[in-house]
Amino acid sequence: MKKILILLLIVTLSSAYAFSQKAFRLPSIDVKTIDGKTINTNTFSNDGNPVIIDFCATWCHPCMQELDAIAEVYDDWQEETGVKFIAVFVDDIRNSSKIGPLVNGKAWDYEVYLDPNKDFKRAMNVGNIPHTFLLNDKMEVVWQHSAYSPGDENELYKMIVKLSGNKK
Repeated sequence: MKKILILLLIVTLSSAYAFSQKAFRLPSIDVKTIDGKTINTNTFSNDGNPVIIDFCATWCHPCMQELDAIAEVYDDWQEETGVKFIAVFVDDIRNSSKIGPLVNGKAWDYEVYLDPNKDFKRAMNVGNIPHTFLLNDKMEVVWQHSAYSPGDENELYKMIVKLSGNKK
């Protein structure tokens, strides 16, 4: 029991520390849409509402778990906070053709981009995936989390609510 309490304290403090970190601006990097169009990340926006950017891959089991878990609550999150979710797949060119059918088959209602050369991933200093970033209305990263365990989406939601102030 004592170990569980210590673990909860560490998680809470690390989340609070991550949220209090100095925000950094989203870099300007070209990514691709599923249909091959080039888009620059400096065009990402959400009318002053929070944005989630999640780096993932088709071969990453925790990534798929996270995307499925968020898909179950995403409509509610959007209604309550106006948040937008952007999935950035870092699969290489050989696996890129699998992304469109996967997204359509899962019926994920996310914006999806491809980063096959991993330029955006490097610019965001992402090591392991899944790696989730929460951005404020100025498109500055104000919180981030690496890896996924069932229930992590609840912590993300708390940060979204805190950031949005439930504007919607």
